[in-house]
Amino acid sequence: MTLVLSNANLVLPDRVMHGGLEAGPLIQSITTAQSGGIDCEGDYVLPGAIDLHTDNLERQVQPRQKTRWPSRSAMLIHDAQCAAAGITTVFDALCVGDLGFDEDRHRSFVEGARDLIDLQAVLKIAHYLHLRCELPAPDMLEKFELAANHPALRLISLMDHTPGFGQYADIERYKIMREGDGEAVHITEARIASLQAQRIALRAGNRAALLARVAGLGIKLATHDDRSAEEVAENIAAGIGIAEFPVTREAALAARAGGQGIIAGAPNVVRGGSHTGNVAVADLVREKLVDVLASDYVPASLIEAAFMLPRGQEISLPDAVKLITSAPAAMAGLDDRGAIAPGLRADLVRVKFIDGMAIVRAVWCQGVRVA
Repeated sequence: MTLVLSNANLVLPDRVMHGGLEAGPLIQSITTAQSGGIDCEGDYVLPGAIDLHTDNLERQVQPRQKTRWPSRSAMLIHDAQCAAAGITTVFDALCVGDLGFDEDRHRSFVEGARDLIDLQAVLKIAHYLHLRCELPAPDMLEKFELAANHPALRLISLMDHTPGFGQYADIERYKIMREGDGEAVHITEARIASLQAQRIALRAGNRAALLARVAGLGIKLATHDDRSAEEVAENIAAGIGIAEFPVTREAALAARAGGQGIIAGAPNVVRGGSHTGNVAVADLVREKLVDVLASDYVPASLIEAAFMLPRGQEISLPDAVKLITSAPAAMAGLDDRGAIAPGLRADLVRVKFIDGMAIVRAVWCQGVRVA
């Protein structure tokens, strides 16, 4: 079957062009057609978004605290939500090891990795696996082996969520977060002391062992929540090519100077700042310190952020769209998607812009409508 779109504002790599396209599973041609096939009524048509990091599957597995949803149902819900948000390729971020955030995280990891294989034939969009390895967790290395040879594994991030470091460098904010979860103050104090001691004992050894384990496998490596230039320098020296969610401008500048690709959170753009008091992503974009946006915890944030950034920023719509399409494709080594061009996958999103809001109206994955 052939997909024909007309009367669209096509977001191409270097410009917005009024016209149309024809496609099967791959894009066949781009035209200036004003009629024929599906009339897009002047809406924007852009490449499907590529999300390198989302925790959305974990949120579907546990929609409320201490309440689990059946894993296969959760995977299908997650898949449908991503498709509806204009995401056509998603990297499902699953945690390996835990520092007391969710006692069921290991179960979510095991079931999610399994379902990603078992449900491939019925998923609407393309799914890959992103393992988020918690370096100070005692059993991280053992648990990593459960998915080390997973066929969908394409990205590994090295995390450290110890209170007092990275994202949780502000101890008082960490305490407020735990209090919001209903934890007593004396328990939080004991938790902080225990986790900091655990970090001293385990982080360095686990980090070295993990890097040795994945060396030569061709899997992309990222660090997570870097705060200082010293941290970034350590990571670059270890050959880690991606800085994911740097929490300070200093870390982002060091990553750029060292040649790392930089991933930042789209929800930070939509909300107008970080929910944990860290650097504003819009400011990093303005300084050209962001290569890729990821949805992190809100799939719909990718399209919304791409249309928000050109307002008041020194960035065009095509360049903003690249942050969620061709740039993540290149970072992940996916050379068959990420732009509207003949020969690439017909992963497409139709977006209407109303009163400052980008609204996804239709989504195609390999030329087949999925939302």
